[in-house]
Amino acid sequence: MTFVAPSRPRGTALRDPRPDPGRPIETEYRPRHPLDVRRTVLFLRRGAGDPAMTVAGSVIWRASRTPEGVATLAIRETAPGIVRAAAWGPGREWALAQLPELCGAGDDPTDFDGSRHPLIAEAHRRNPGLRLARTGLVFDALACAIFEQKITGMQAFAAWRRILTWSGERAPGPTPRPMFAPPSIEAWQHVPSWAWHRAGLEPPQSRTVVRAARRGDSRVRAVLAAEDGEAVDRVLVSQPGIGPWTSAETRIRALGDPDAVSVGDFHLAHEVGYALTGERVDDDGMLRLLAPWAGQRQRVIRLLYASGVQEPRRAPRLHPEDHRDR
Repeated sequence: MTFVAPSRPRGTALRDPRPDPGRPIETEYRPRHPLDVRRTVLFLRRGAGDPAMTVAGSVIWRASRTPEGVATLAIRETAPGIVRAAAWGPGREWALAQLPELCGAGDDPTDFDGSRHPLIAEAHRRNPGLRLARTGLVFDALACAIFEQKITGMQAFAAWRRILTWSGERAPGPTPRPMFAPPSIEAWQHVPSWAWHRAGLEPPQSRTVVRAARRGDSRVRAVLAAEDGEAVDRVLVSQPGIGPWTSAETRIRALGDPDAVSVGDFHLAHEVGYALTGERVDDDGMLRLLAPWAGQRQRVIRLLYASGVQEPRRAPRLHPEDHRDR
């Protein structure tokens, strides 16, 4: 598979100084299970303007900071059951080696029983290729989750886009638009205060990211060595500013945890309750409803999203408050 750099207007090269990508390396992945590449991988995108992930035609582009350096990964399903990928940058070999996990190879729904509820059973039947992606990049997932604490998704995605564009590292390769990998753990500690403010992120979140980065390497090692989700929670929530919701969101993205539930989410309990009973419930009610699927609760949540069943909106959309000029 050969990726050709998207065309750009004449005279724009100096305004778009992308790093020399070198030659890409490529691979082909043939999963032994049904795979919906877009539904599995694009779950990781943080809004349509995410500078670390975009879609152009049939290709999913992802910029990441791997343990071996920044990498750009381009993924395309060339035929049913055949995924081709190319990677650029110093972390390209790691990114390609991680491709199966990114496509849910480590996710095993074999013992999942959706028959306990007709909506779950139908969503499971209609989405046989839905898998839970695992990035393996703990700190990126943790930082992203901290950004999304206690603010609207629109605010969090905008702040993520600005900080990555200003403080991240330009992604190599023929990306369809300028893309940026998240800062290194060291660089997160030195994002200037004005950048957090202009990005629209609240001081409690920015301070939590910086505190997490100060012990980032040891925290990542501890998470990867943890034996289960509860052990991961103990590692993460030991830091002030990180609670069960942030830990669960980190487990979902970095580890593909099929049982993680983001307790404390503004919408999740309402959506789960409405989908399964037709009525809103609180967090305790949500956990009771999900209890029959212990060990697979995140899979149930993802299937509910895939079903398209949503609680009707009862109030005007929350208007985000902008603190950047204060």
